[in-house]
Amino acid sequence: MRIDHVYATVRTILRTNMDVVVLSIIYSLIVIFGGIGVYLAEHEHPGANITTLRDALWWGIVTIATVGYGDYYPVTAIGRIIAIFMMLSGIGIFVLLVGSLSQRRLQRTESRFKKSKAGLLSHEDKLAVKNKIQEIEKLRGVDRDLDFPLMV
Repeated sequence: MRIDHVYATVRTILRTNMDVVVLSIIYSLIVIFGGIGVYLAEHEHPGANITTLRDALWWGIVTIATVGYGDYYPVTAIGRIIAIFMMLSGIGIFVLLVGSLSQRRLQRTESRFKKSKAGLLSHEDKLAVKNKIQEIEKLRGVDRDLDFPLMV
């Protein structure tokens, strides 16, 4: 019973937030592979401060989030190239996430606007009302001309 509830919840999250899930997976893969790459490039280099895989993964998270504490940093050329890739990836993922969320918000706003607009008159109905008003004004103008002159 409980497994079904968890499965339904996960399925709902995946269906409604698929773009966020995909971006999270990409984010995680970049952190993992970038961290491993920096570890392999840095751990044997003299003067390197990223010497353990744990340090490399921490550096990956901090770098892709563009926080950059400065406690760990690459000293080799390969490590710095990986760092540049991770920094740009972090900015790109953030931009995609903000764009996705704003698009979702815009779609909700548009659907609410369409629902509220549904009660308004169609173009044909507006033309029919306009024609009726013109007919009434013509009739009123004729009656006024017969009764008394129109005062403006």
